[in-house]
Amino acid sequence: MTSETRIPPTPVTGAYGALVKFAARRMIGQVPDSVGVLWHNKAVMKDAMGIGRKVEGWHDLDPNLASYAGMAAAATIGCSFCLDFNYFMAHNQGLDESKVREVPRWREAAAFTPLERRVMEYAEAASQTPPAVTDELSDALLSEIGPAALVELAARVAFMNMSARMNIALGIHSEGFADACGLAPLAARPVVSDAG
Repeated sequence: MTSETRIPPTPVTGAYGALVKFAARRMIGQVPDSVGVLWHNKAVMKDAMGIGRKVEGWHDLDPNLASYAGMAAAATIGCSFCLDFNYFMAHNQGLDESKVREVPRWREAAAFTPLERRVMEYAEAASQTPPAVTDELSDALLSEIGPAALVELAARVAFMNMSARMNIALGIHSEGFADACGLAPLAARPVVSDAG
C-alpha cells in the first residue's frame, strides 16, 4: 500500500470474516488492506461487495467496453485502487491488457476504436459533478450498443463512482495487484494544468 488509510484496518475475524478472507484469496490471491478498513462497518462492506458481484453478473455491455468504462471513471475520479484492481481483473478475465493499460490516457492512445472512445468519453462525462453527458453522446451510443447496454453502461459508471469516491474518502490506495502478476505499469494519465 502506498500510504496509510484514513481509518486503520482492523482484524477481519469470526466466521463471516473467514469467509470474506477465503473469497478474497480465491478471487485475487490476497486479502486487501481495504477489507480491514471496511470491516469497521460490516453492513456497508457486505452490501457494497454484494452490489459489485451483481454488477459483474450483467452482460449486455461487451466486457471490454465495461472494463474501459469502469477504469475511465476511476481515472477521472482519481482512484488508484480501482484502476489497479480493474487492470488486474481484466488480466484475469483475458481481456486485451495492452489496451486496458492505456485507459488512463485513452485520449492520447491510438489503440482504441471510435466506439471504445465514445464509451470512455461517456464514463468521464457521467463522472463529472454535475454529470456532463450530452444528448449527442447518448444518442450515438444508443444507436451503436442499444438501450440495454447503455443502461448497463450508466449503471456500471455509477457503481464505479460510488466505489472510487468511497475509497478516496477513506484513503484507500492501490495495493499492487497488477504488479503482483507481472503486468506492465498502467499508462500515466496526462497532467492537466488549471492555467487560465
